[in-house]
Amino acid sequence: MKLGLLTAPFPETPLNDVADWTAANGFTTIEIACWPATSGDTRRYAGTSHIDVDGISDAQASEIADRMSSKGLEISGLGYYPNPLHPDDDHARMVIDHLKKVVVAAGKMGVGVVNTFIGADRSLTQDENWEKATRVWPEIISCAQDSGVKIAIENCPMIFSKDEWPSGHNLAYNPRIWRRMFEEFSETIGLNFDPSHLIWLMIDIESAILEFGERFYHFQAKDVMIDHDGLYENGSISSGIGWQIPRLPGLGDVDWAVVFRSLYRVGYDGPIIIEHEDRDFEKTDELVKRGFLIARDVLAPYVH
Repeated sequence: MKLGLLTAPFPETPLNDVADWTAANGFTTIEIACWPATSGDTRRYAGTSHIDVDGISDAQASEIADRMSSKGLEISGLGYYPNPLHPDDDHARMVIDHLKKVVVAAGKMGVGVVNTFIGADRSLTQDENWEKATRVWPEIISCAQDSGVKIAIENCPMIFSKDEWPSGHNLAYNPRIWRRMFEEFSETIGLNFDPSHLIWLMIDIESAILEFGERFYHFQAKDVMIDHDGLYENGSISSGIGWQIPRLPGLGDVDWAVVFRSLYRVGYDGPIIIEHEDRDFEKTDELVKRGFLIARDVLAPYVH
């Protein structure tokens, strides 16, 4: 295993500087955020463009990969987390086209994985969204196969605000859909597994790792704290609004000993990428860095 971080919380810091700090602080891998350079995406933790993949040449791609390698960093994946099943056709087309550019760039860089969401139309049921996914995703999968790249789908339901209610913006958050994905889309599609989402969805983390671990193409380490007062006030069908709080690993309710015990049991030997969405450590770059170091020190004993 190799411990690293996702670059998204450094939107104004050049990739070179992020990579220098990452390597200097004991990390050995990095997931690079690749939103469009002028995306206008205002969602929290979205919009960071550390690589402009639009029209990237073979030489540019090789130079970036070589630069990261020279710093002692392996690129675990390129990250872009939009909604390919968005109900607005023009928006969906835009994000699908950019996702394919990210895939092509990964192939040129020799990066084997692109991390993303499968997407969802919030007004549709899970089964209706799945039917839509079977029409939308073959184009993306074909691009990935042509580029020699696998796609890892993060398992967050993306249902935290009124514009994501009632079905969220990401279909693939439970075992029922994961099984469908793997059966329908072959080995090109796997999971970018984040255990924190299973805490508030009340899905057993160890069981999920033991059943699906062989399809983990990437692993994101994020924690979540259940605010029991918020849960009392809002109830569970508020889908996490008001009672689930993203935290850095070690500051929430994920049992990391159980997580790593299970990962080692299934033979997972890939990257462990810290995803930083903790509001207590986000107002300045120095606070963001402090948060990453807290998470590093919690996870490092397990990563060998």
